[in-house]
Amino acid sequence: MGFEDDLIQDCLRNDNRAQETLYKRFAPKMYGVCMRFAKNRMEADDIMQEAFIKIFVKLETFRNEGSLEGWIRRTIINTAINYFKKHSKHLNDIGIEQAGKLPNETEGVVDSISLGELLNLIQELPDGYRIVFNLNVIEGYTHREIGELLEISENTSKSQLSRARHALQKRIHELYGNNK
Repeated sequence: MGFEDDLIQDCLRNDNRAQETLYKRFAPKMYGVCMRFAKNRMEADDIMQEAFIKIFVKLETFRNEGSLEGWIRRTIINTAINYFKKHSKHLNDIGIEQAGKLPNETEGVVDSISLGELLNLIQELPDGYRIVFNLNVIEGYTHREIGELLEISENTSKSQLSRARHALQKRIHELYGNNK
């Protein structure tokens, strides 16, 4: 058995030190996942706390068929999705102004935006747009998988992604189009 296997076994025995070690090992990276799905730090903290409670409660279901990190990441993502299902009345019915076709000035501007600035812009998206954008673009889920997870149609997922991209382009153009 390796370190990770021993750590899991110790966590299953409710060893507080092992649980703290597991948390410290994965929390920084997983917090980044939470931040992408959340509108702000408070929501990310809520998702993170709820997810790690689930992780410790359901750790016995981890079968070593993939990486522990991947299993924890899926738990974080599913917790984020469930968080927004619980707190959003209309995940698939969120609107912002329809973004039209943007001038070509926006091209190249994206190269000069920092990762932090881009994360902030993603966090500004309405819940449905942000969740679909993260699941598809960042996490690599298909529209069919997203539809099943969010209980929306595949076409709604595609529409949400398109609107998210247009909203991001529009916002980037507003903020940086004339400055860079």
